[in-house]
Amino acid sequence: MSDLPRLLAICGMAIGLAGPAWAQTADAGAACPVSTRPMARLELFFGAARVSGGVVSAEEWEAFLDAEVTPRFPEGLTWFEGRGQWRRRDGAVVREATRMLIVWTEAGATTEAAIEAIRSAYRARFDQESVLRVNGWSCVTF
Repeated sequence: MSDLPRLLAICGMAIGLAGPAWAQTADAGAACPVSTRPMARLELFFGAARVSGGVVSAEEWEAFLDAEVTPRFPEGLTWFEGRGQWRRRDGAVVREATRMLIVWTEAGATTEAAIEAIRSAYRARFDQESVLRVNGWSCVTF
């Protein structure tokens, strides 16, 4: 009998100990083709409209990437611009420019701390109520 199911279970438990954001990963690598490996896919959505008025400029965004994101994920990342909307705490619907960041990374406590530091820094620096975070898994090869 193969040790693969037992190995996957052990890996899943170890990853699950990294924190709740990565807890549902026990079978993450089971379906990946041999030429790929499972990696955590992180998406962050950064609104450009400030609660107090005004918008986060392209220059401010680039400076934020340089200071907060790139040092934490120097291996690489992708970001692009879009449009979005959401309901603020005061009930107002805000339509705004949005920047989406995608990073494929290894899961773990260090990654978790880096993600939350980025979200916290953006909220504080640019007067934001929230930075949307989406976690998933992908089969990746470079």
